[in-house]
Amino acid sequence: MDSRYRPAEIEAKWQKKWVETGLHKTDTDLKKPKFYATSMFPYPSGNLHMGHVRNYTITDVIGRFKRMQGYRVLHPMGWDAFGLPAENAAIDRGVHPSKWTYENIAQMRSQLEPLGLSINWDCEVATCSPDYYKWTQWIFLQFLEAGLAYQKESAVNWDPIDQTVLANEQVDNQGRSWRSGAQVERKLLRQWFFKITDYAEELLNDLDKLTGWPERVKLMQANWIGKSTGAYLEFPIVGMEEKIGVYTTRPDTVYGVSYVVLAPEHPLTEKVATKERRPAVETFVQEVANQSELERTAEDKPKKGIATGGKAINPFNGEEVPIWIADYVLYEYGTGAVMGVPAHDARDFKFANNYDLPIEFVIADPKAVGEQDISPSPDDGDQVIQVESTEAYTEAGIVINSGQFTGMSSESAKQAIIDYAQDKGFGKARVQYRLRDWLISRQRYWGTPIPVIHCPDCGVVPVPDEDLPVQLPENVDFSGRGPSPLAKLEDWVNVPCPNCGTSAKRETDTMDTFIDSSWYFLRYPDAKNEQKVFDSAKTNDWMPVDQYVGGIEHAILHLLYSRFFTKVLRDRGLLNFDEPFQRLLTQGMVQSLTYKNPVTNKYVPASKIDPSDPKDPDTGEPLQVFYEKMSKSKYNGIKPEEVISKYGADTARMFILFKAPPEKDLEWEDTDVEGQFRFLNRVWRIVTDFAPKYPSLASKQGKLTKPEKDLRRAIHTAIKEVTEDLIGDYQFNTAISELMKLSNALSDASCKDSFVYAEGVRILVKLLTPFAPHIAEELWHQLGYTASVGDQSWPTVDPEALVVDEITLVIQINGKKRGELQVSAQLDKAGLEKYARESEVARRYIEDKQIKKVIVVPGKLVNFVVG
Repeated sequence: MDSRYRPAEIEAKWQKKWVETGLHKTDTDLKKPKFYATSMFPYPSGNLHMGHVRNYTITDVIGRFKRMQGYRVLHPMGWDAFGLPAENAAIDRGVHPSKWTYENIAQMRSQLEPLGLSINWDCEVATCSPDYYKWTQWIFLQFLEAGLAYQKESAVNWDPIDQTVLANEQVDNQGRSWRSGAQVERKLLRQWFFKITDYAEELLNDLDKLTGWPERVKLMQANWIGKSTGAYLEFPIVGMEEKIGVYTTRPDTVYGVSYVVLAPEHPLTEKVATKERRPAVETFVQEVANQSELERTAEDKPKKGIATGGKAINPFNGEEVPIWIADYVLYEYGTGAVMGVPAHDARDFKFANNYDLPIEFVIADPKAVGEQDISPSPDDGDQVIQVESTEAYTEAGIVINSGQFTGMSSESAKQAIIDYAQDKGFGKARVQYRLRDWLISRQRYWGTPIPVIHCPDCGVVPVPDEDLPVQLPENVDFSGRGPSPLAKLEDWVNVPCPNCGTSAKRETDTMDTFIDSSWYFLRYPDAKNEQKVFDSAKTNDWMPVDQYVGGIEHAILHLLYSRFFTKVLRDRGLLNFDEPFQRLLTQGMVQSLTYKNPVTNKYVPASKIDPSDPKDPDTGEPLQVFYEKMSKSKYNGIKPEEVISKYGADTARMFILFKAPPEKDLEWEDTDVEGQFRFLNRVWRIVTDFAPKYPSLASKQGKLTKPEKDLRRAIHTAIKEVTEDLIGDYQFNTAISELMKLSNALSDASCKDSFVYAEGVRILVKLLTPFAPHIAEELWHQLGYTASVGDQSWPTVDPEALVVDEITLVIQINGKKRGELQVSAQLDKAGLEKYARESEVARRYIEDKQIKKVIVVPGKLVNFVVG
C-alpha cells in the first residue's frame, strides 16, 4: 500500500467518482428531516478568490455534516449574473455582455469544482438566463397587480456629456462621472419603484423572529428602516392656499420655529419665491442640482441655503417665519420640508448662525432655570424666560416660552401639542420611517427588462403572462453614451398595445439587479420548472433556508429586499412562511500581507519584496506592511488554484476553517497552510499504516484494559466536542483542534492492536469527512468499505465511554507534592482520605508526626498539614 499522501491524484479521482455516482444529488426521501444550506450566490467576475473559497467551504461543511446526521440536504449554487460590469466589459472589450458573462460562469465553475463542494448542480440558476428572468418579470407583474409597483418622477445622477443616468457608485467624490469626467447633474426622470414602505412595520417587527441572526445585522436593518414617532404639522403660506407639511420628532419645540426650509426640488420652491428673490433662488437650485446626494448630506460639509422671500405662519402662535431652501433638505426624504428650530437642533443652530436667523429657546435644562417661576404665559407671544447659550440644547427638559404648554416636561408636551394640533386641524400624530420606496429602474441594457407597455390610450399595460419573457435583443450598440441601449431599438420598442392594438412602446428601463437576487433561493428547490415560478409545495417544503452564509456587506439591502419579497409572495398565496433565512452566518474577510509605499500611496507586489527588509524596489523607500483584504489592485491576492496545486483542496479547506472562527477576518499565512498539510499527512499515515489490520479488528469486542478505556474516552470526547462545534456556533477551528487531539491520542496509544484503536481510526475518518472529504473518502475505502463515507451515519457518543473509572490522586504534605496514586473515581472524600493515609507515600511523610488538618479536593488531591 502506498504510504505517500498524493492529494492531486486522490481529489481528481473522487471528484470524478462523486459525479458519476450522483453522490451530491438532493435526497428526495420526505421521511427524512430537511436541511437547506446555501451561500449568497456570486457575481461571475471570472476569478475565484479565497473569500469565495471560505464562503462555500463553510456551507459545504455544514451540508455534509447534516447529511451524515440523517437529513435530506439541499445545497445549490447559482450566479448573480446581470449588472453593469458586464455592460462595461462590452463597451471596453467589444464583446457582448452575454458572451462575457457565460464565459465567466464557466471559468468560475471550473475553479469551484476542484474544491470538492457537495453542490447539486442540477439546481443551478443564472439570473441572466431567459428561463430565470421570465419569472423575475412574472414576479414584477405580481407586484404591479398588488399595487406595490408604480412610477413617479425622481431625481437621478445625470451625465450631461454621455447623456445617461449614473448609479451613485459611478460618481466620484468630486461629483464627476466615472467615465466622461463631466460634473454630474441631478435630473428628474420618471422611474419605477417598489412600495417596500408598505411592509416597513412588519420588516421591523419580524426582526425579533430572527433568533439565528447576528444581533449587529438585525440592528443595522432596524436602523435602516428607521422607525420614528412624531407629528405631521402644516404651516400655511402667507398669501397662498397651499401649506408646507413637515414631519418632526420634536413637536415640543414647535414654538421655537424661526424659519421653514424646503428642498430645492420641492414643487413649492418656485411658488413661494418672490419676484425679487426668484433669480437668486433659481441660481441656487441649479447649483444644488449639480451635487450628488452624498455631497449634500455629508456631515463635514457646511450647509448652504437661501431665502425665498416667502413666509409661512406658525399655526401655534400665529407668527410669520421666513421660508428658505437649503441643500441639506432632500425632497425624497419625509415631506421634503423641515421646520428650523436652531435652539434645539445642532445642524439648525449652525445654519441660523451662518445666516443670522433668530434662535429662540423653548426647552430649558431644569438645572439652568433653577428657582425661576415657569408657568403658562397669558399671551402666546410673550417671552417669559431668556436663555443664553453658545450651542443648541438637544436634551429633554422643561418647556418654556410656549404659551399654554409652558412648564410641562418636554416629553409630556410632545403628546399635548400633537393633541392640540389634531384638535385644531393643522397636525396629527405620525409614525415615519427612514426607509424609502425602492427605486428599481436602471437605464441600462444588461438587466431584466421591465415587462410593461406604455399605451397612449390604456396607460401602463402589463405584458401578458403568455408573452413572457420579454427577451433582451441581441443587436445592441454598446457605446456607453446616450440613453439606454434598448431605447435606441425602434423595432423592439414599438409594439401594439396588448389591450387595444394601438401603437405603443415598451418600457426601456431594466430592473435593479437586487431584484434578481431577492428570490433566487425560492427557485432553487424547483429550478427547472418551465410552467411556474416554482411549485409552492416544493418551495414551502424546503424553505426557509436553514443556514445562509454570506458577507456582512449584504447585511442591509440584499437581506432586507429578500425579506420583503418573501412577505409579498406570501401575501400573494405562493408561500406559507414569513422569513426566508432561519440562520445567518456573516463570514469574515480573507486578508493577506500587503506592502504599500506611504509616500506614493502605491501598492507593491509581494514577489518584488524581501520580507526581511521591505523596501520599494523602484525608490528604495521603506514600505508599510500590514494585513488587508485580498485584492488585485493591492497585489496581495492568493489564487485558490495555486494553493490547490501545491497542497490540495483538502488542505486549503482545512486552513480556511482552522485559522479563525468563521465570523472573524482571517489572515493568510503560508506557514499555517503547511501546518494543515502536515496534519493531513499524519492522519494519512495513521490510517494507512493500520488499514491492513483493520478488517480483523473492526468487529471484535472484549473487556477493556486501562489504555483501551483511556483511548475510547478520547475517541468519544472528540465525537462530543466536534458535534457540539458543528451544531452550535460553527466553531470549525476548535472542531479541527479536537481532530488533532484525537490523532495525537491514536499516535500515542499503546493498544494499536486493539479493536478500540480500530474504532478510533474509523471515527477519525468519519469526523474528518465534512472538513476534508477527499482524503476521508480515500482512507474510508482503504479501510475496506465500498460505500461513500459521506453516506455514513455521523458518530454518536457513548456516554459510558466518557465515564472515568480511575483518577490520579495527588498526595501533598504541607502543600508540596510528594507522590500520586491511581484510585477509583467513585470514592467520596472519606474514601479518598483513607486511601491517601494508607499509601506508602503518606506513611513515609506523616509517620510519627501530628496531622493538624487534612484537605481533600475530590477528584484531584489530598493535602496533609503536619506539625
